[in-house]
Amino acid sequence: MKQSGTSALLQDAVLDMASSVASALRGGGHAPDDITTGGGPSGDLELAAARVLGADLVLPTVLCGIPPTADRLDLIRRTLEAFPPRPEAPPTVRWSHWALRRALRQADPSGSGSDERRPPEPDAAWLDGVPWPFLTHQLAVLASLALPGQDCAPARAARARTLDVARGFVRAVRRRDWLQAAGAGRWLTLLPDVPETLGLAAGLDFVELMGGDDPRVLLQVRAARLTGAGALV
Repeated sequence: MKQSGTSALLQDAVLDMASSVASALRGGGHAPDDITTGGGPSGDLELAAARVLGADLVLPTVLCGIPPTADRLDLIRRTLEAFPPRPEAPPTVRWSHWALRRALRQADPSGSGSDERRPPEPDAAWLDGVPWPFLTHQLAVLASLALPGQDCAPARAARARTLDVARGFVRAVRRRDWLQAAGAGRWLTLLPDVPETLGLAAGLDFVELMGGDDPRVLLQVRAARLTGAGALV
């Protein structure tokens, strides 16, 4: 029972953080109350929620040019320190940690660690030749890497398989997996040669309509629209 209660608290904390970021992305970006203040989570729960949301914590900076608050930058630093990937961590965990480190360097170029070289990329061989449903699932988990003008191995893997990601988007919509569909749609806004017959814009509208009660879905859809509109890099 205790574990179930803790999981529910963590899920609520993640949703609160995602809602704050999604709010900042609305209409090109208006800075919301910071996620680390007010009635938000605190302590270990706050760090765990930040770990789940990852590099998307600074999306309002990357896509809308909203300066990050000192509290948010401090939260990212503390999250990186608290949750280094273990040796046996799955690739998505390693890549999420890498993305958060990169996000901190870009959001706070004059802060501590700004002179650190770009962290080496984790291994990406686990994406080589995988079936398209698995590829789409993994890319959706790593949707925080889908950023305009920023390259990495998963992004290169996605660019080489646009049609497979498009198939994965359609499959996720049909399965009513709105979070996966939103993540795949976010990647598709960056990929070359997306079929016009896919109707990506209308598809994202539908995903928002059906799954927009989940702030994580809303965050991904708004990020996709800003990316597709040529937002600030």
